[in-house]
Amino acid sequence: MKMAFPNPDDILNFTLTIEPDEGMYKGGSFVFTFAVNQNFPHDPPKVKCTQKIYHPNIDLEGNVCLNILREDWKPVLNLNAVVVGMQFLFLEPNASDPLNKDAAEDLRQNRDVFKRNVRNSMGGGNVRSVSFDKVLR
Repeated sequence: MKMAFPNPDDILNFTLTIEPDEGMYKGGSFVFTFAVNQNFPHDPPKVKCTQKIYHPNIDLEGNVCLNILREDWKPVLNLNAVVVGMQFLFLEPNASDPLNKDAAEDLRQNRDVFKRNVRNSMGGGNVRSVSFDKVLR
């Protein structure tokens, strides 16, 4: 993982690049924007994926479904907890709490088809008539 601060004077807005070294998303490079508001740690950061990817917990607009970014956020949590949660989404996609219902359905019904769709989409291919961004390193 790599963090970058596009504007060094603004440490509340940064990017996180996740490059999984195991699992179905191995070989990909996924970039997320983080926006931490002035009410942090009482409010969770806003996290968005900058690429269109095929993932049950990330919709086509880049919104991320991670419980600690929503109802399970507590002020005792920190950015490290969010980063670890994001890593986990790539190791164990969660079909029971989806934002991308098509990807979740594929994962639930046939894991092999889901894996094939992940590979195809990461290469910039189409899945279910949707074209995805190439994210392979």
